Amino acid sequence: MALKAMILSAGRGERLRPLTDTTPKPLLPINGKPMIVFHLEKLAEAGVKEVVINHAWLGEQFQEALGNGEKWGLKIHYSAEPDGGLETAGGIIQALPLLGDQAFWLVNGDVFTDFDFSNLPRKLPKPLQAHCVLVPTPCYKAQGDFGLNQAGLVLPQGEWTFSGMSVFHPQFFSGLRAERLALAPLLREAMRLQQVSGQIYRGDWSDVGTPERLAQINQRQKSL
Repeated sequence: MALKAMILSAGRGERLRPLTDTTPKPLLPINGKPMIVFHLEKLAEAGVKEVVINHAWLGEQFQEALGNGEKWGLKIHYSAEPDGGLETAGGIIQALPLLGDQAFWLVNGDVFTDFDFSNLPRKLPKPLQAHCVLVPTPCYKAQGDFGLNQAGLVLPQGEWTFSGMSVFHPQFFSGLRAERLALAPLLREAMRLQQVSGQIYRGDWSDVGTPERLAQINQRQKSL
């Protein structure tokens, strides 16, 4: 069974305006390369064969920029959402027919990292339905998102920040409809049921949420 991944790319990117008035956030350049291309390259290196990209705002630009994925040895599927998008969970649920019935990797299109995706699990043993990569909470956040116990299970509150990199089994979304629905509350409920494992990553990672952070990442990349 071919390993599949999904890159969440439907957000409007309000905090990155005016840059996102004309360009979807994941297509903003880092050192001359669209941000999302870094993900595509690293996913291909890790053995992913098919990638689903959801989109809403200026969605036609993704297909124009990325095509069918052949350039990276991938097959890209596009999942178009209505104006305003379907939120994180809703977008995933709509794309499930493209993702199949096995665990898939999920990546936020607006994070930049040197994380090696081959370190993500390819399967989730029962009763696990999700796996999250957590990072140290950056200084611009007031508090963390989740915790991690000694058994490797993610807790609904804690000192760590969710990196936007994860693994999900389609059963996690069983019985839910493709409508505007956020992922975080569903994750926290699954954590309470001890269905979410996790790992800590302390390497280079940034949420590209503001023009200032994007400029800082570009400056770092130019100096490498």
